[in-house]
Amino acid sequence: MVEDKAAQQKKIERFIKRMPSLSTTVGKVMEICSRIDASPNELNKVISLDPVLTGQVLKLINSAYYSLMNKVTSLTRAITMLGMNTVKNMALSTAIIRSVSGAKKSKALPTSKFWAHSIGVGVCAKLLAKANDVPVIECEEYFIAGLLHDLGKIPFGDEYIDILHCVKKEQRSLIEVEREMLGVDHQQVGRMIAEKWKLNEAMTCAICFHHDVESAPEEHRVRAAYIGLANMYANILDIGYAGDPFPPEDGADRLLEITGLNWTMFSEIAESVEDEIQKAQVFLQA
Repeated sequence: MVEDKAAQQKKIERFIKRMPSLSTTVGKVMEICSRIDASPNELNKVISLDPVLTGQVLKLINSAYYSLMNKVTSLTRAITMLGMNTVKNMALSTAIIRSVSGAKKSKALPTSKFWAHSIGVGVCAKLLAKANDVPVIECEEYFIAGLLHDLGKIPFGDEYIDILHCVKKEQRSLIEVEREMLGVDHQQVGRMIAEKWKLNEAMTCAICFHHDVESAPEEHRVRAAYIGLANMYANILDIGYAGDPFPPEDGADRLLEITGLNWTMFSEIAESVEDEIQKAQVFLQA
């Protein structure tokens, strides 16, 4: 049975406080990329001092996910080809996945199914953005936002089993049951983690407003809407499992309106989803 709401919230706060901070290298990467006058050479110098991160970046750029014709062995060339922002996102996402993979294992949300869902949402967000002619570099931002959208579920303990049981029994949306039984939802917890790791505002808004898109700041509402649609899509296709098999679908029309997508564009990405998910598995192996 779920314990007292206040006690549960304190337990979550303690868990987040104990979560490791992102590495100094990743912190410097994010700092450099936030500056308008930053150069690829600066980014190269920072990443090259971290052999593990260098290996991850080169492994990712040479994976099927990017489908490059020739193998890239130079970090400088990787940064030039992909762009600083994409390399930043690669470094950030792999660092976060490595960080949370050491967190306690949840009986409620098996790790493999949780990340399968997260990858699925990232892929669907990227494909929806691509279908709407969003620039390629921005599409990568949507992928990472989708990949990380459910970070707020990581700190929940085994009491979460009661939440999921209620969702299944009463066929209600997960976030509604979280608020009712815990007094906090995974979006709010996701914001706490995003703030701890100093994620940028666009990424943070995707994490903490994908179920409440209308509440997102106007400048980040479109991205939150893409993640909301992608989350809905992954649940409809039953990709992985993150505890929300009954998302409210009555808001889909509004999300399509916000993004500028239509139902035809929404349905047509199904042909590419499976292949893209296979390619994106490299993010979990980095």
